Amino acid sequence: MAPPPSHHRLRPADVFRVGSAGLRTRPLRAFLSALGIAIGIAAMIAVVGISASGRLQLDRQLAALGTGLLTVTAGTGIDGEEIPLPVESVSMIDRIPGVDRAAAIGRLPDAKVYRTDLIPEEQSGGMSVYAAELGVAATVGAGLAEGTWLNAALAEYPAVVLGARAAERLGIAHARHEVSVLIGGEWFTVVGILRPAPLAPELDTAALVGWQAAQRHLGFDGHPTVVYTRSSDEDVTEVRELLPATANPQEPGAVLVSRPSDALAARQATDEAFTALLLGLGGVALLVGGVGVANTMVISVLERRSEVGLRRSLGATRGQIRLQFSAESVLLSLLGGVGGVLLGTAVTAAYATLQDWPVAVPPWATVGSAVATVLIGVIAGLYPAIRAARLSPTEALATT
Repeated sequence: MAPPPSHHRLRPADVFRVGSAGLRTRPLRAFLSALGIAIGIAAMIAVVGISASGRLQLDRQLAALGTGLLTVTAGTGIDGEEIPLPVESVSMIDRIPGVDRAAAIGRLPDAKVYRTDLIPEEQSGGMSVYAAELGVAATVGAGLAEGTWLNAALAEYPAVVLGARAAERLGIAHARHEVSVLIGGEWFTVVGILRPAPLAPELDTAALVGWQAAQRHLGFDGHPTVVYTRSSDEDVTEVRELLPATANPQEPGAVLVSRPSDALAARQATDEAFTALLLGLGGVALLVGGVGVANTMVISVLERRSEVGLRRSLGATRGQIRLQFSAESVLLSLLGGVGGVLLGTAVTAAYATLQDWPVAVPPWATVGSAVATVLIGVIAGLYPAIRAARLSPTEALATT
């Protein structure tokens, strides 16, 4: 003899069937409720994914540029006056064990850059003029977007290489022999345009002329303003300690040494703090979605009292009723979670592709999203499920 219906256990397939019944009969409401969960999950996935993609791009950029670049600049003495680096500082630095190459630029504070001689003197565009040694571009890892870099021949003549932003401000897109700019009252031919230099941003707004040409045409005194040194990652710490006393033995305390890659690492740390803020906002959106699911489930219980009464009268236990509504809540949340993961991944992929970044969505983010949606479903459906299970068959059927 078969046991009474109340003794039957619901199989997983039965739980899924009864749990999805409410979703199938009210698809629009289910969609709108799941949308709240999807928005929260998508926001969190997109924030984590875009941040991870940006960090991966930064890591690749640092790997390509190298982290062994150090810059030596002139500091100030006790009286606050700037103490220039000695003329021979580059050659002395180049002799430090572990330094692979060294090159310098020297600023010409009185020289301004103009596209034509018709531009008022005060409208210099915020660009700087530097005398540059031949090894500067290779040392800082600055590539050319147009033309050529300074060589032994060009360094003696009025030729100039423009930084990326300097060329943009001057309205120069191509380096040709007929393109010239006015520097310090002298015409210089534009022979090259640099790409943006992440580790030497001062070059982006600079006009770079040859060391000898700067002395001959612009009155350059030969004192370097910035010395760039390139070392291996293993030697960079030791080299950093030796640079002040080597660059200026008379005033080592007036020498400033920095590592440009540290600035990029600091930017990454700032991005991580911003990511934490955005994750908090995503969490709020997820909480709002959870409240929406709970609201939907409460309304569903009220609307389906007759269904609950009928099932109870046919032998369904309180536990089975609880399981039905809990399953429905979890399924509703999972629908939103899956949609949110897909949407967040798509947003990450689209943004990273537009930025020419690698696409990276950490596995822990998708796993965490799945866990979060299940927890939201369980919590959101807990009260409605208990409320539905407490309905007696006679009470539920009497209110229909």
